[in-house]
Amino acid sequence: MFEHPAHIGLIGYGEVGKIFAAGLRAQSDVASVAAWDLRFAQAAHAEAQAERAHAQAAGVQACAGMAALCAQAQLLISAVTASNTLAVAQEAARSLRAGTVFLDLNSASPGTKRAAAEAIAAAGGHYVEAGVMTSVPPYGLAVPMLLGGPQAAALAPQLQAWGMEAKPVSDQWGVASAIKMCRSVMIKGLEALVIESYATARRYGVEDHVLPTLAETFPSIDWPRQGAYFFSRVVQHGQRRAEEMREAARTVSEAGFEPLMAQAIADKQQGVAEQALAGLFAGLDKPARWQDYADRLIQAADASASAPRTPRSG
Repeated sequence: MFEHPAHIGLIGYGEVGKIFAAGLRAQSDVASVAAWDLRFAQAAHAEAQAERAHAQAAGVQACAGMAALCAQAQLLISAVTASNTLAVAQEAARSLRAGTVFLDLNSASPGTKRAAAEAIAAAGGHYVEAGVMTSVPPYGLAVPMLLGGPQAAALAPQLQAWGMEAKPVSDQWGVASAIKMCRSVMIKGLEALVIESYATARRYGVEDHVLPTLAETFPSIDWPRQGAYFFSRVVQHGQRRAEEMREAARTVSEAGFEPLMAQAIADKQQGVAEQALAGLFAGLDKPARWQDYADRLIQAADASASAPRTPRSG
């Protein structure tokens, strides 16, 4: 049985970290919430200052480094990008105290999660993987998640007491992640398919014919509204989704299959993320229609087609 974790440490103070920090700060039996994020270390950077100010206003201690966070936390919650899952666990393992619980929310392959678990266990910590099964907003702490690992069943009641929809599914590391990653191939794949299909239909002027056929086949889905949501999520979080899909591709490879679809989905998500970073979708907010996003993609394709090409040397 775990000691009641009154002191919580968040690794990563991005969207998920902020949401979990707010939810945990509201719990009467949580004495403190601290956080460490690489952005905190950029002392002169405006973004770093804003992040630390946000933490202070939220009642969250912004730590100076991983070691400082581990020194005081009884429960560490890792909420970083998929590509940093293992590195963060290994870094925490160098500083955490024996008996610390490490809850890994990141979207990573079963193999990556097992490697992270081994690092934490070797340091005397208790590693629990979480497969977060949908977007954290608007659920907050109540986002559905599946727990895995030898200590998953022991940790679940405490998380549930804090309002988390945490369900233990296995005492083995990697099972919860396998469930999450297989689902991601479908969900992130559907996002990529919608973006490619809708933008192409818009280019040919046939969207008023294509979308009704989708509604006939899947009448329970509001395809225009769902399309707008998919576009907005990929534009906003495409980089994170691309990293997750590379972990999904690794999951497929670990199962012995060639990850043709998962890798293509990662590439599509990455491409949209790079266009978003370049400002292609500037000015579009959440109420934007899918057509607005598609029109920007069409404009970018036109600009690329008309750009002068560098002659090839003979």
